[in-house]
Amino acid sequence: MPAFARRLFTCLLAGLSLPVLAQDLPPLSHQVAGGDIEYTVKPGDSLTAIGARFGVLPKLVAQQNGLSFSKAILHPGQPLRIHNPHIVPAQFDDGILINIPQAMLFHFSNGRLVSAYPVGLGKPSWPTPQGAFKIVTRQANKAWKVPTSIQEEMRREGKIVQEEVPPGPDNPLGKHWLGLSLWGYGIHGTVAPASVYHFQSHGCIRLHPDDIAELFDQVRVGISGRLIYLPVLLASLEDGRILLEVHRDIYKRGIDPMNIVRGVAEANGLSEAIDWSKVDAAIAALDGVAEEVGRLPDTRSKGQP
Repeated sequence: MPAFARRLFTCLLAGLSLPVLAQDLPPLSHQVAGGDIEYTVKPGDSLTAIGARFGVLPKLVAQQNGLSFSKAILHPGQPLRIHNPHIVPAQFDDGILINIPQAMLFHFSNGRLVSAYPVGLGKPSWPTPQGAFKIVTRQANKAWKVPTSIQEEMRREGKIVQEEVPPGPDNPLGKHWLGLSLWGYGIHGTVAPASVYHFQSHGCIRLHPDDIAELFDQVRVGISGRLIYLPVLLASLEDGRILLEVHRDIYKRGIDPMNIVRGVAEANGLSEAIDWSKVDAAIAALDGVAEEVGRLPDTRSKGQP
């Protein structure tokens, strides 16, 4: 059993709260993707579909636009404001970083964030794995060879058991497939775009068809990546803002958000600059977007020659 797991088990047995050690803490981020978007409602749109497109919970889309989540009726041509800032968990030189609880994919090239996309991931009963990977195949219009495990699930649920689904409008892989070195897993499109930014897959990573087409053109076979699990992210930006982003512990790893925030804040000298009532509110809300919880003095122009 890993050291951290043994420590967690011991604390649970003792009925104690788990202290957070420095090696267990996520890094302090200094970058945010996304922001404010003006969107025009299209025919057939729903709050769920719009939220999936931009990486925002549908209840938050409603709230941002003064709509009732349960009673909202959208009309084609209706303008909406989408506020979708997401903290970038870490900096890569080149490669793909996917944060599972955040349901976001970040693509880096030459030390720069090139793009960020919401993704759909594995349901809690069929979780997406963590770990390092490489892109080993890159294929358009791939037939889906249905794994035996999914065939068995189809059989249990009384569905027609399929061994292979050819390319086309019924293929759940969509038009683009990036195969991973994690055997059986890939980054791909979907014929159900509203399922993006949810945890409904059998472990693969789904993107909106437009996003996977863009990413497909950007990457090559051999590019590296990593799947991580960070539901709590803290960022300190150049303008002095301290941002917090909190997501559900979707795979129930027993993570205490307040312990994480306090640990990262203390490790980086931010505790005195944080409004802890705002931290409490962000943890309670679980809105999944970056929110300001404090501010440091703006030092960008100070002390410069």
